[in-house]
Amino acid sequence: MHSGNNWGGSFEIINGAESTTEDERSRNMEWDRGALHSQQHYHNLDETQQSWLLYPQETKKKKYVDLGCIVCSTKAFKWTLYSLLIAFVVIALPTIIAKTLPKHKSHPPPPDNYTLALHKALLFFNAQKSGKLPKNNGIPWRGDSGLQDGNDTDFKGGLVGGYYDAGDNVKFHFPMAFTMTMLSWSLIEYNHKYEAIGEYSHMRDLIKWGTDYLLLTFNSSATRIDKIYCQVGGSLNGSTTPDDHYCWERPEDMDYRRPSIFVTAGPDLAGEMAAALAAASIVFRDNDAYSKRLVKAAATVFAFAREPGRRRTYSQGQPYIEPFYNSTGYFDEYMWGATWLYYATGNVSYISLATNPGIPKNSKAFYMIPDLSVLSWDNKLPAAMLLLTRYRIFLSPGYPYEDMLQMYHNVTDLTMCSYLQQFHVFNWTKGGMIQLNHGKPQPLQFVANAAFLASLFVDYLNATGVPGFNCGPTFVSLNDLRSFATSQIDYILGKNPMNMSYIVGYGTKFPRHVHHRGASIPHDNKRYSCTGGWKWRDSRNPNPNTITGAMVGGPDRFDNFHDVRTNFNYTEPTLAGNAGLVAALVSLTSSGGIGIDKNAIFSAVPPLYPQSPPPPPPWKP
Repeated sequence: MHSGNNWGGSFEIINGAESTTEDERSRNMEWDRGALHSQQHYHNLDETQQSWLLYPQETKKKKYVDLGCIVCSTKAFKWTLYSLLIAFVVIALPTIIAKTLPKHKSHPPPPDNYTLALHKALLFFNAQKSGKLPKNNGIPWRGDSGLQDGNDTDFKGGLVGGYYDAGDNVKFHFPMAFTMTMLSWSLIEYNHKYEAIGEYSHMRDLIKWGTDYLLLTFNSSATRIDKIYCQVGGSLNGSTTPDDHYCWERPEDMDYRRPSIFVTAGPDLAGEMAAALAAASIVFRDNDAYSKRLVKAAATVFAFAREPGRRRTYSQGQPYIEPFYNSTGYFDEYMWGATWLYYATGNVSYISLATNPGIPKNSKAFYMIPDLSVLSWDNKLPAAMLLLTRYRIFLSPGYPYEDMLQMYHNVTDLTMCSYLQQFHVFNWTKGGMIQLNHGKPQPLQFVANAAFLASLFVDYLNATGVPGFNCGPTFVSLNDLRSFATSQIDYILGKNPMNMSYIVGYGTKFPRHVHHRGASIPHDNKRYSCTGGWKWRDSRNPNPNTITGAMVGGPDRFDNFHDVRTNFNYTEPTLAGNAGLVAALVSLTSSGGIGIDKNAIFSAVPPLYPQSPPPPPPWKP
């Protein structure tokens, strides 16, 4: 081995061969001299400067990642990358997939029992229509009928249309008007529910069918009238002359005389007609021309009701009316009609009349007679006071109405108290039905009306955050009153000792022998004469046609029910009865949400207090 110079330029012979050539040795000597010079210069630098020139003695793994403007550790960079990846998989990816997949609408919750029954109850009115029927009437066994009605009047067009009252073929205008008022009231309060279940347009059609007809019963285009037609058809007790009660014929086959009966007095009839037309004008406020026509007609017929020389009940001395729809007074219709006219027009003369002390005095509103708390086609007092209580609760009009409104509110509270079993105002059947008509026949129409008033009053108080009311020293919660309403409608729907639904077509067990001419005679293109239809009346077979939605008269005071066609006390339905049922059902259904529409009924009522003027527009240079 040969040693080179002593400053690092050594050479070695490997495997017997010299490791460098002469040229290489020359270049190495030049490099060594440069390195020596650099080494000498290096020792002249301070420590900081020296550190800049040092290179690592051995290669180490980098611990940092240079991202340009950001430098982070390799470990942090990896964790960040992993986190982003996981977030994408867990959050972003499912979101992307969900948005790209076909969308499926979620199924709405199934309708409750009240909604199911309501759909059916409304069909009853389609089955009761008289006149030229629309093509989509929905009752295949019904056809055009009564097309000659009113030919004996001096009114152009006669009295074609309207509704047959019950299982007979008579058109009684007093309960028909009450029916239209009740249907309109329920639609105004619960329009959102009717819309939710798809019955809003149907309800409007039913109401308009009735109000169109009521407009025919007097000179509705005039400002003053001297008579009102109150009925088409009818019969005398014990008569054997062919008429609507003696004959058992389908409406389409009627061939007997149907007299048109008018009255020249009758504030009860006129007041109810005014209520019906005024309430309907609120329903049809989106149809300006028709709404104004209804309001004008309501004002005209109410003026007739207020004329001094016409103040006697419409049924007085009327043998075709008294046995069926005899009116016991008219001051309740004064209050009822005036209230609806105020809501429809905003005219303070109507609310002044409704709160005039003479009205409740003459109607015995404050006498606290139990029967006066029972709403019916004859007694509107509890409904009128509830309607005026609504005015006080939501608008608080103050002087000069407050004193009378407060008294109405107090009586309304006591009316609700009378419905509760714990206060023993009315008897109850063992099966749980309140006997508002003291055990007399056909109780369900009164039960349904009371359920509606109770349920509606609960919604009024709920809307103002009031948890209940007082019955003397006893506080009654709204849940207790709502339970009364639900218990009575549930009884009608089948929770009774007979385990029978009293609404035709609802449930599996319901009346099959309904006292109804059209439903009991086959729709077989055969005409059955006046007495030829008796075989269908007396048949023990079920009705060949199902009159869906008809609420029959109901059980007796022992909860017994006899499904016999000839016993109308059990099996005959009525317009007024079904109107109360519809109102109660829509108030109780949860479809479309709970509660009422607080504002629609007041849309014509002017502001009760002066409003502040609007601020001036902003100043511009």
